[in-house]
Amino acid sequence: MKRRQFLNSTLAAGASAAFLGAFSNSGIAATPKHAFKLNYAPHFNMFKNLGGADPIDQLRFAADQGFSAWEDNQMKKKPIDLQKKIAATMESLNMKMGVFVAHGSIGQTTFVKKDNAVWDSVLQDMKDSIEVAKRVNAKWMTVVPGSVDENGRDRLAMGYQTANVIELLRRCSDLLEPHGMVMVLEPLNWFTNHGGVFLQGSPQAYSICKAVNSPACKILFDIYHQQITEGNLIQNIERCWDEIGYFQAGDNPGRKEPGTGEINYRNVFKYIHSRGFDGVIGMEHGNSVKGSDGEKKVIAAYVDADRF
Repeated sequence: MKRRQFLNSTLAAGASAAFLGAFSNSGIAATPKHAFKLNYAPHFNMFKNLGGADPIDQLRFAADQGFSAWEDNQMKKKPIDLQKKIAATMESLNMKMGVFVAHGSIGQTTFVKKDNAVWDSVLQDMKDSIEVAKRVNAKWMTVVPGSVDENGRDRLAMGYQTANVIELLRRCSDLLEPHGMVMVLEPLNWFTNHGGVFLQGSPQAYSICKAVNSPACKILFDIYHQQITEGNLIQNIERCWDEIGYFQAGDNPGRKEPGTGEINYRNVFKYIHSRGFDGVIGMEHGNSVKGSDGEKKVIAAYVDADRF
């Protein structure tokens, strides 16, 4: 190892160790919060040991560590009173609301086949999601457009399936556009998690967003999923840039915090920051270590990955 590389590695390791040691016995940081360059968004129960069981306390704990955003896939399922309380707390903490799931129909041919009753239910999902988004001050919401039509004598060719997906997404966009809201389409990997989903890769998502041609339809570039599906992360992010509305992170393999797998998150985050991205990067992953120590490790991982 060259001397400069050795020094840089030693300094990074020392900084992480110092950060982990900065917590008091209660788990609360004794040093000033980190000034993150990007809006990384934890989710509920990621810091349940350090922040406490109460979701509002978890929000406050995350803000104390320097996190400026939050996401909650299950927001639609929370009681309305809690949604309002979450929104009020985040507003007081100057935190951005990230995504919640507006519609996800994995395992069903929801978008790819024309069925009026099914499509009406999707559109109702979007109408309901608009009300939730208003309540919690959310701009982005996740949409997974179901699975491909693979079986049966009446199976549609992929071109027809794609045309149907585009048609329904345009109808969803018509609902969202007047409110300035954005559905972000999430390609998912077939190999580890979600075999059979319609939307798999970033080039496919890019072409669909171009065809829908609406500011209300963008890409959710989940770095974990796209590392598995296609790799070549920075170049694919660059090529899709004008259609990306949101990012999510998670290392591979394992889908845990940065630094636990093969992805060079410091370089990926550096590139995203260099493009002036001021949106949200959802921390959609688990903790590699259980308990308070694991939660400290997650925070330290983002401090380290944000050091560029």
